[in-house]
Amino acid sequence: MYDELRNWTKPFPKHVGTSASPLRAQGPLADRPDPKQNRLLASLPEQGYREILAGLEGVLLPRGLALREPGVPQRYVYFPTSGIVAIVYVLETGAMTEIALTGNEGMVGTPLILGSETATSRAVVAGAGYAYRLSASVLKKLFERDGQTQHLLLRYIHALIAQTAQTAVCNRHHAVEQQLCRWLLLSLDRMPSDELAITHDLVATMLGVRRESVSEAVGRLQALEILQCRRGRITVHDRAKLEACACECYAVVKREYDRLIPAKLAARPSAPAPTPTPFPARFQSPTVSSSLIYG
Repeated sequence: MYDELRNWTKPFPKHVGTSASPLRAQGPLADRPDPKQNRLLASLPEQGYREILAGLEGVLLPRGLALREPGVPQRYVYFPTSGIVAIVYVLETGAMTEIALTGNEGMVGTPLILGSETATSRAVVAGAGYAYRLSASVLKKLFERDGQTQHLLLRYIHALIAQTAQTAVCNRHHAVEQQLCRWLLLSLDRMPSDELAITHDLVATMLGVRRESVSEAVGRLQALEILQCRRGRITVHDRAKLEACACECYAVVKREYDRLIPAKLAARPSAPAPTPTPFPARFQSPTVSSSLIYG
């Protein structure tokens, strides 16, 4: 189940200023995201954002990479610009269940800014993408000094707690098909397309249910022409119908995130860098556990 992760990344050109556009002319490998594609980074007060800009370091997030292990001190926080990071709890038996999803709306590492160097849950990449990481000490200093930043991050933590609570309620009271719809919608909100590279086994692990139950639910949704599943990919063709099949939990969670971290606020344009000096945002391997927990 656990394999060593090797040779999964290549060095990339430095990211200049606050916009990824200068890199596009250098070829496909240089087409890297703007840090402000992450809603939290985009919503930071401009002065605070400028302060942490030089400390942002781009990293690739391959599926299965563990960004955090239970009880292990963590030095960095991560701001995904694409991809999905699942927060999962692992039992002594090895069974695991997802308790929250994080993507371009938030960050991985909230315990660090709340005074704890460790967490009880694992954070693992469920959908490949990119992120920017930042030393936890840098963010903690900004959090303690700047009231606006503190207010923003506390709002995000509240939204994350709301998602965790709603997930627990959903897993206890709603049918597998409704849980699947909720999970797909939350995942799609954090991905750039209507297609997810996901297997029935992975979805079953996330929901804490049998694989057969997931396959049956997927089959019913395919019969309704809501989605199509093939070769480890799920493509949603009718999002409106998918939302209609979901339970109330998706709408509750989405409403909280939209209320606490408004997309309109996060969509403000990037300001020019304070100096023309490039900052070290090469995309490289994060110094974290490199265990692949999914095949």
